[in-house]
Amino acid sequence: MNGHQEAAPSGRRVSGWRALVLCLLVAVFVGCDESPATLPSGVLTDRLSGTWTLVSLQPAGEPEQPTPIPARYTLTFAGERVTTLADCNTCNGTVAVSGTTVSIGPLLACARAACLTQAFASTYVGLLSGESTITRVTGVTLELSSSRGTLRFSR
Repeated sequence: MNGHQEAAPSGRRVSGWRALVLCLLVAVFVGCDESPATLPSGVLTDRLSGTWTLVSLQPAGEPEQPTPIPARYTLTFAGERVTTLADCNTCNGTVAVSGTTVSIGPLLACARAACLTQAFASTYVGLLSGESTITRVTGVTLELSSSRGTLRFSR
């Protein structure tokens, strides 16, 4: 080999530049999945800002439940305020972030229309209200966990 190429597992040759680019891409993607505990407070707050869509919820000791289709469940962080859409109801409240702990509420003010997914909505709001630990936050994924259960969001 001439120093510019390495043997790939398939027996094909990979140029040095391609190998470098591949290594950089892996480093970028692995670096994007930092632990929330290692992020400075301002960076963590910035990562939370904006709107997240609920993917699933998992009450403690129960199986994971995907968000019902076609219902919409979103969570929006805007400074010290939080707004959530729980199917046909909107809830508003305060939010505080300290380290990896996010405190929503203690109470959320919610509209109380009878939605088709009312039981799921009630579980969602119950899991969302109170203190949770940010167990995962990237540009596209947010996971909040507490003794009540886990909420998984995406952008």
